[in-house]
Amino acid sequence: MLNPKSAFFGKNLFYIMLAVTIFGCASIQKPMGGPRDLTPPKLLNATPENMTRNFSAKQIKLEFDEFFKLNNQYQEISISPAMEKLPEYNLNRKILNIDFKDSLQKNTTYVINFGKAIQDVNESNTLTNFTYVFSTGPHIDSLSMSGNVINSITQEKEKDATVMIFPIKQDSLLFGKKKPTIYTTTDSSGNFSLNNLHDGEYRIYALKETSPNKIFDNDKELIAFSNRTINLNKDTSDIKLALFQQVPEKFRVSEKKFTPNGVFSMIFNKRLDNPSIKIVYPPGFDSQKISEISKTKDTALVYMRNMDFDSLRVAIYDNNKPIDTIYQLKGKKESFTRTLTFKYGVSRDNKLKPNTDLRVSVNLPIESFEQGLIVLTEDSVNVSNYTIRKDTSSTRDLLIKYRWRAGSKYQLLINDAAITDIYNDKNKRTGIAFAADKPENYSILTLKVSVPEPNKQYVIELMDEQKNVVHTDIVTANTSVVYHNILTQKYKVRVVYDKNKNGRWDSGNVKQRNQPENIWLYEKEITLRPNWEAEEPLDIPKEPVIP
Repeated sequence: MLNPKSAFFGKNLFYIMLAVTIFGCASIQKPMGGPRDLTPPKLLNATPENMTRNFSAKQIKLEFDEFFKLNNQYQEISISPAMEKLPEYNLNRKILNIDFKDSLQKNTTYVINFGKAIQDVNESNTLTNFTYVFSTGPHIDSLSMSGNVINSITQEKEKDATVMIFPIKQDSLLFGKKKPTIYTTTDSSGNFSLNNLHDGEYRIYALKETSPNKIFDNDKELIAFSNRTINLNKDTSDIKLALFQQVPEKFRVSEKKFTPNGVFSMIFNKRLDNPSIKIVYPPGFDSQKISEISKTKDTALVYMRNMDFDSLRVAIYDNNKPIDTIYQLKGKKESFTRTLTFKYGVSRDNKLKPNTDLRVSVNLPIESFEQGLIVLTEDSVNVSNYTIRKDTSSTRDLLIKYRWRAGSKYQLLINDAAITDIYNDKNKRTGIAFAADKPENYSILTLKVSVPEPNKQYVIELMDEQKNVVHTDIVTANTSVVYHNILTQKYKVRVVYDKNKNGRWDSGNVKQRNQPENIWLYEKEITLRPNWEAEEPLDIPKEPVIP
């Protein structure tokens, strides 16, 4: 005989499983397992069809192959020509309805560029540069512009840069003030294409943004432009645009603060030629300050022995001319925590370069040191015939001079109170173990430089594997540039066409229509072997003409 409880349980179990199946199928969930989805949404159907002529609809219906979302649609989506009343974008699962709220002009080609607005739900894969085109007349504009965008400094192709054009009559009114209506984004190879354009005169720009508003309004953004006006009466290709960071026209201190150890720090918005610092208030403080300017001349640190003040007024000079005065408040009884920290002039694997002194860098200016409290051992044996002196070019560095023996192991021990800073703080016991590197681990590189135009100046930059510039040389004629005692690794060479002969690369300016100085990157990678003398021909090509 069937158990009634078993029958009841079985019947309810059936309904529970049925409900789970129904509701589970109805929900939109990220699929479990399997390869990651890397494909953006794909358009299946458009009503009216893309490229429709004699368009008269009030709504566009776009159906995609998967669920998607709109990302920042009113910034990403543009319509050319622009409409006074923006359309409404209504999303329903896999369908996007675009409802026009403004009347359309007669006999006009419209291009809707979705930028990076369309993304799938699960992985946010973006359908980039998707456009929908229609015409209210019998003709669709079909002219195009194409080219590529590079980075001026690295000479590498720049992906995800916004390329935009403005009709010449609107350029001065719109560029840097309003979002363009005609734009596209470069692909992974830095290439771009602008299509369905009307004939006319245009100016073209590229922008690498820090904020996605498609407006050049930030000093940190990269910008590129062409000096020539593009008279578009046929398809135009091979447009070259080189991105650069524009030097701000007006100087300002972008950041100022007292660090936790009481140092006054300033960061400038641009590099200065010959900066200097003067303390205006409190009176008498300027004579006892110590100021440091970074090698890039865009950062300053000010150390003061006397911290008994409640505010600071600092004047900034460039080439001995005042350019700004800033104020900074400080609590008169505000205390700072200082701990002396050390860095040492050795490689990442604690090797000291042959024929060099050991540099000991402290985070605060050094008042004095006690050599008797500094111990140096060579292969575990104390040595005494070494000297320590302050570096005359830096208030925070000591130089330890000794006849280092290649392959020997050294231990530097800096005992308690061996070093005193200008605030009378003393160090805690510290030190470093290192080895004197062998000369055979280094090489000699000779660049046989051939210049295209002897009356011009060129800056030769040797870069290591991390793309850091390790040597800079100026040449004006055919010559040999010799690098002695350099570490064996791979190097690249970059050449600046130094138009104004100031020994460095100079940026451009959009408003003044000045292009940045050209850079040529030697394509070959130079590999140096241990204990090797290498010679490399460097034939600098003639400077390209950027239109």
